[in-house]
Amino acid sequence: MSESHRAGTGGVGPGAGRAPAGAVEGGSRPRGASPGGAERPGTPDRAFPGRRSGKLPEDGPRGTDDGAGSTNGGPGAGNGGPSGADGATRVFVAHRELLFAIVYNMLGSVADTEDVLQETWLSWQGRAGRSPLDGIANPRAYLVRIAVNQALARRAAITRRRETYVGPWLPEPLLDEPAPAGAADDQTLRSESVSLAMLVVLESLTPLERAVFVLNEVFGYAHTEIAGVLDRSPAAVRQLAHRARQHVHARRPLYRAHPRVRRQATERFVEAALGGDITALMEILAPDVTVWTDGGGKTPRAGLRPVHGRDKVARLFAGYATRRATGLDIRYRRVNGDDSAVIFEGDSPYAVMVMDLAPDGEHVCDVYIVTNPEKLAHVRREEEPDTQEGRQS
Repeated sequence: MSESHRAGTGGVGPGAGRAPAGAVEGGSRPRGASPGGAERPGTPDRAFPGRRSGKLPEDGPRGTDDGAGSTNGGPGAGNGGPSGADGATRVFVAHRELLFAIVYNMLGSVADTEDVLQETWLSWQGRAGRSPLDGIANPRAYLVRIAVNQALARRAAITRRRETYVGPWLPEPLLDEPAPAGAADDQTLRSESVSLAMLVVLESLTPLERAVFVLNEVFGYAHTEIAGVLDRSPAAVRQLAHRARQHVHARRPLYRAHPRVRRQATERFVEAALGGDITALMEILAPDVTVWTDGGGKTPRAGLRPVHGRDKVARLFAGYATRRATGLDIRYRRVNGDDSAVIFEGDSPYAVMVMDLAPDGEHVCDVYIVTNPEKLAHVRREEEPDTQEGRQS
């Protein structure tokens, strides 16, 4: 996926009508995500998370089938075929990280993604109970189809929740976690993700446009393959892809700051904001900076509306610094692929702050703050490596 796929927010969610900077970018396409199961060149948006909940049942006999595969080409073609309950479990586990990545980028919610994966597992298990899975030529494509359509069905419930949501809504932040040694290719997806800013942009697409964009632009599925997943004609998919690309391209700049520059800017901003240093804030904030705070009506200090403009934002943080809780521990972690600040009060997560930089690479143009406890439930405090020390404030 190219740098041009970075857009600002659209008509839905925070940032409607203006463009935050910095989202879809990254290295090569994630392993295990491209058609045919092979790596493809390209630049997906840092591609994708893999949070695991361990919801699969542990009972049932253990066999020796590797459950990997497919006899045909296409996404995830592998070797061998699944057989029996153990084979079904092995196949699902082998593709779980890819399914999580796709669904999370379609929904922007870890909790809803886990629910969709549970529904996908039950559907897959039911299929295995009705007839041998050996008849499924491409298990990965089959699972992706189930998961994508389950995610589309869940969008209706998410939309209803959004209608009564208190204050700005932001996607649920996902802290990057390193894959364990010896992890399968799909499991490496958990260490990468679409940036939080891009997830905000994707909220402004229709559910079908978003599904097509994620599958095509991020994971490299061809229009003909997506047509099979969505039960649409290839021509209809191409039209959806065109509209989605136009929308996203119009809202993300081509510029992408070097990770070291982003890290330095993040630290400068956090130190100035939490320290109440108005002069430093005015220097680092872009004139048209916007702050969104998602507290979901559960945190008293979270604003109910976005705050626009450098002067107002500087005053907001200056006021916050004078009345904030003492003993907050700031940890610099990667959130959805970007260097960000994760703030703890004791052992409990207090807030996640993600900053976007303007094209000049020197100024913060958008700040996303998540304080809703429900969206921080999966955030865990861990010891920082030597290069990322926490700091008491």
